[in-house]
Amino acid sequence: QVQLVESGGGLVQAGGSLRLSCAASGRTFSSYTMGWFRQAPGEERECVSAISSIGGRTYYADSVKGRFTISRDNAKNTVYLQMNSLKPEDTAVYYCAASSNWIRTGSQYYPYWGQGTQVTVSS
Repeated sequence: QVQLVESGGGLVQAGGSLRLSCAASGRTFSSYTMGWFRQAPGEERECVSAISSIGGRTYYADSVKGRFTISRDNAKNTVYLQMNSLKPEDTAVYYCAASSNWIRTGSQYYPYWGQGTQVTVSS
C-alpha cells in the first residue's frame, strides 16, 4: 500500500506563495501519476494539477494555470506544488493523490490519498 503525507500548508496573505510537498512511501513512486486536489467547505473536490510518472506531462486547472507549478523528484519519492500569487479563492484543504493509470483528473482514478494539508489565504 502507498502512503502519502502532505506538508507545507499554512496561512498566507493574498499574493504570497507556498510550496506543498507530498512524500510517498515505497520504491515504486516513479510508476505513479501524481495529482494535487483541493476541497473547500461545501464544494466538490477539484483536481488542480497532475504530473505523469516521469514528469513528461502535466495538467493544470484553468483556475491555477500560470500561478501553480507541479514537479516531482522521483529520487526523493516526493511531489511538489509551488503556489504563487495566491488568492483567497485558493483556500482549501489540499490533498496529494497517486494513480497507477495514465494522467487523469478525476478523483475516482486515484486510489491513494494523503491526509490533506490546510491552505488559508487571507485577503
